[in-house]
Amino acid sequence: MRLKDKIAVIIGAGQSPGSGVGNGRATVLRFAQEGARILAVDRSLESAEETCRIAKSEYGAVEIEPYAADVRKEADLAAAIAEADRRWGRIDILHYNVGVSVSGNDASATEITEEAFDFITQVNLRGCVMACKHVLPIMRRQESGVILTVSSVSAWQRYPWVAYKATKAAMVAYTKQLAIENAQYGIRANTLLPGLLDTPMAVDTRATAFGKPREQVAAERDARVPLRSRMGTAWDVANAALFLASDEAGFITGVELPVDGGALVNIVR
Repeated sequence: MRLKDKIAVIIGAGQSPGSGVGNGRATVLRFAQEGARILAVDRSLESAEETCRIAKSEYGAVEIEPYAADVRKEADLAAAIAEADRRWGRIDILHYNVGVSVSGNDASATEITEEAFDFITQVNLRGCVMACKHVLPIMRRQESGVILTVSSVSAWQRYPWVAYKATKAAMVAYTKQLAIENAQYGIRANTLLPGLLDTPMAVDTRATAFGKPREQVAAERDARVPLRSRMGTAWDVANAALFLASDEAGFITGVELPVDGGALVNIVR
């Protein structure tokens, strides 16, 4: 019960269609298992409701509510944050777990369109900035809080498409800024850098976009992972998020934590 009585707003609590479980849903389920009270926010209310159903029936959720919000709209994010504050009177954890690349028509530097770049930036970066804008006054008021963001090893590794790369690199810098500017208020901010994972968004989306069997995409990704030549799962990300959200990480802020099976060990910085 490492999150007993903690109030968490998890943005991106549903998941993409496909096999297995995604990062957002896995994180909701782990937080529920550890005693958190959760506002499960997603663009798809149906997907958020399914996450809540699983959390209640299989993971012993104490209290969890679905909430629909489009991260491209500041008003939606402000309303979600306000709803959590109204319902519980505080917010202990904000976890921003939303991202898009292939499905947002990301492309190389010579092929990227304005529409794709703007859309991916709105979802991956601007939505996070706006969610934090509205949660920070609450956390400053209570003089405590944890903000978790999800970047990617693509922030540092070679990656062919520009919008995802740029936004995930920006997420690292933005989270570090959050950490140092809000340390005086007792607020911690850290970012996760997932590597190659076997999730619906990562594998099924690529299989569909590139016209390949899912098994082929998964095998190609497995072969690129140093640790046991096997991708990680959403549970690896969820467990890392749980640690950083818990009091066990009470003296950790401003870090970028790779969850990547050793991928970034190959990068000299």
